Amino acid sequence: MMAERGIDVDHSTVHRWVIKLVPLFEKTFRKFKQPVGKSWQMDETYIKVKGQWKYLYRAVDKVGNTIDFLFRAKRDKVAARCFFEKSIAQNGVPETITIDKSGSNLAALHAVNAERETPITIRQVKYLNNVVEQDHRAIKRITRPMLGFKDFRCARIILSGIEVMHMIRKGQMKTESGTYPSAAEQFYSMVM
Repeated sequence: MMAERGIDVDHSTVHRWVIKLVPLFEKTFRKFKQPVGKSWQMDETYIKVKGQWKYLYRAVDKVGNTIDFLFRAKRDKVAARCFFEKSIAQNGVPETITIDKSGSNLAALHAVNAERETPITIRQVKYLNNVVEQDHRAIKRITRPMLGFKDFRCARIILSGIEVMHMIRKGQMKTESGTYPSAAEQFYSMVM
């Protein structure tokens, strides 16, 4: 598009634009995000940064709408608890959360429940998590050809941009009733 207009742009310039603008897009999208269901499925997936595995925590509701995501360097109780607290603060309290057999996720949920009057129901069944496991595929499909990330901060920002676009593609942005805009039209309406 830039070449058609006679402007030469290097790939590093585009990378700098992404790093600078994606946090603004994410913040704006959160204002237009539709509410999610009360039954959550949570899991983490692996993303390689500088040759080491890092962890992308993700949650979807029972119909597959993305609830939230968080990219962390470690997979432990502290990281899982940060994810749950962030997700609950931005999306409200769920009735049930389905997790796999991960001990750190279970410990984090017990810590979150200890501070609540009405506890969140925890279902720890491996095969009930298939919706979130399948949703990981969309993120992996985009990150696999990228040849890995070189910096954790850049990876976190780029992954948040990928997640926002994935939510827009799934139709999670509030639109006028009766209209069905494309993903590009939804993105442009958010930016303008």
